[in-house]
Amino acid sequence: MLTAAGIALTDNLENLLPEKDSPQLSYNIIREVSKYRKINAHEHVGLSGTIQYQIGMAERLGIEKLVVSKVISADSNYKTTPEEFRACNDEVLKVMKNYPERYLGWCFINPQFGKESLEEINRCVGEGMTGLKVYNQVKINDPLFYPVIEKMIGLKMIILMHAHCGLGVGGKRTRYGNVQPNASIPEDFAEAAERYPEAMFQYAHTGGGGDWEYACKVLKDYKNVYIDTSGSNNEGGMIDFTIAQFGEDRVFFGTDGSYYQGIGTILSSKLTDTQKRKIFFDNFNAVLKKSGNNIS
Repeated sequence: MLTAAGIALTDNLENLLPEKDSPQLSYNIIREVSKYRKINAHEHVGLSGTIQYQIGMAERLGIEKLVVSKVISADSNYKTTPEEFRACNDEVLKVMKNYPERYLGWCFINPQFGKESLEEINRCVGEGMTGLKVYNQVKINDPLFYPVIEKMIGLKMIILMHAHCGLGVGGKRTRYGNVQPNASIPEDFAEAAERYPEAMFQYAHTGGGGDWEYACKVLKDYKNVYIDTSGSNNEGGMIDFTIAQFGEDRVFFGTDGSYYQGIGTILSSKLTDTQKRKIFFDNFNAVLKKSGNNIS
């Protein structure tokens, strides 16, 4: 019942267990899912189902912590003003307050508003958020980002950045087309990582489509760049390839709304138990520990 694309699509995992009178199967998917502690390093509020749905999925799949943000896309009808990104963060702070045992928060800002962004980081970190989530308003290597990156270095917290990597056409790589012109591509991450080796960057969603293999190849040697496995376009062999490029210490488990795929791609990989434990929990927890926010 386990495939490279994820766990069989059902909201009732118990249905995957054999009937009492059926021959016992050698592979018990419930036991396999349950044996790994998990931190979901890429999730959202307001975009990936209701809070009750998220909590239900976390309980069902053994996810101890959901690290969430609320974001605004640059190609929406919003300008992502300070008032708007503060409102996004207020929604995250609300779920953190209501469900402290389940949620951690990413602070969302727009570097086009430099002073207000730094003030918002102070506010959100003061309220218990543990990292920064940025979208496609400004590229990660833009000088507007420099004060923000330097702020996060001082806080010893990671920056999760939305990423885009178009597939090649006719032997040439497309950078964007007309989609998300300010989205950061692998080369942008590489430039920022080289400029700020003390910073920590999280390249978003290898499972989000595009040329994730190319992204891994570009960023594999930048030791301060991590990568998460979230997304719904989970190709066979994705996890094994990513680990082969990045190593076993710089890859995080994430879902970005795709819970079954996020779990299933890791379980169906050829990784050892130790490597799976690192991806599901230990690697992100080690980053949290740098700022004193790790889970015991």
